[in-house]
Amino acid sequence: MQLAPITLFKSLSDPIRLSILLMLKAEGELCVCEFSEALDEVQPKISRNLALLKTAEIVINRRQGQWIYYSINPNLPQWAQQVLNETYSANQALIATPLSKLNAVGDTQNRPMILCKK
Repeated sequence: MQLAPITLFKSLSDPIRLSILLMLKAEGELCVCEFSEALDEVQPKISRNLALLKTAEIVINRRQGQWIYYSINPNLPQWAQQVLNETYSANQALIATPLSKLNAVGDTQNRPMILCKK
């Protein structure tokens, strides 16, 4: 896969997209409802940012029932993976509150069912 550095760094320069990527590093995969709850943003705004990350091939998605789960593309070039790893390692505090919101809702398996029905 070819990923231009400018594409990755533009993606990281937006606070919502940065938070999404850091949360994916922490959790592995999440659905739109989980991002909306954790980041206190409306679903269309989260979806728009996920679409940009997906178009750039930084994230991938999979469908499970009625939910679509997003994760970091495992085929990212090594340099991009390293940037994301270092960014996550040095900035976990940026997502501490959003992750605590998610953990307060419940376990990973039940969160989408709880959050998407709100």
